[in-house]
Amino acid sequence: MAGGTTAQRGTPFSDRSGPSARKGSGAPRPPKPPRPPKGPKAPKGSEPAKGPRPQGPGARLRRGPVLASLAAAVFLVGGGTWVLYGSSWLRVEKVAATGMDVLTSEQVLGAAAVPVGAPLMSVDTEEIEGRVRGRLPRIDTVDVVRAWPHGIGLKVTERKPVLLIKKDANFVEVDASGVRFDTVPKAPAGVPVLELNAGRSPSARRFDEQRLLHEAVLVAGALPESITKETVQVKVGSYDSVVLELTRGRSVTWGSGEQSDAKGRALNALLKAAPKAVHFDVSVPTAPAASGS
Repeated sequence: MAGGTTAQRGTPFSDRSGPSARKGSGAPRPPKPPRPPKGPKAPKGSEPAKGPRPQGPGARLRRGPVLASLAAAVFLVGGGTWVLYGSSWLRVEKVAATGMDVLTSEQVLGAAAVPVGAPLMSVDTEEIEGRVRGRLPRIDTVDVVRAWPHGIGLKVTERKPVLLIKKDANFVEVDASGVRFDTVPKAPAGVPVLELNAGRSPSARRFDEQRLLHEAVLVAGALPESITKETVQVKVGSYDSVVLELTRGRSVTWGSGEQSDAKGRALNALLKAAPKAVHFDVSVPTAPAASGS
């Protein structure tokens, strides 16, 4: 009888083609799962993506100074605003005006109407300037400044008359810009009076009264101060016929208002060179002339 089979001899059964057969161990292992495909490589020099910020006591310690700084900034801003606008420390208590020659301090301060007791920071200086100039035409410029901690200062510049226009029993003052800014009952000393006689002039249609007034202002504004004090009248017959009447019966043929600065210098030189002359002609400033004695 043939011998027993392999199984009967106790030889373990194995699949010689499997891995367990090569290692000579027990049951076969399950196959390994396939590896996922590799993604594209990051370019050289690129930084890795940042992960989530760290949490915990360390992160809270780093945020602490930032929050404290923000709180301090809010406190400072709020406190500063309260000091400027809400407290009683920086409020208007005194208002002063300077620079007046004709106007009084009471007139200027009354026109300014500065809100005493209001927070100094809230005072609208431009509004005050406009109010003063609108109510007092004599004022040419006004500079309103805050004088910390409790004051407002107004620095005023008044208009200066260079010519007077007779109106009934009064005199209208005209400055060097041709602005008629005030009417006074008495003529200021040293300011000439305008005499306009252009009704029969051939150029009356072309040069109206306003234009002739402009020429007279040019002439009066160009006179040296020493001559202005001696000028009694500025007579305008036409655009190119302006005559000055000086003290002691002297007269000056001026011509038009053109080259008035040069004519003023020429007249000043003539008065010094011929003090006894009674008539001067500076209509051509490069060839001035004096006559009479």
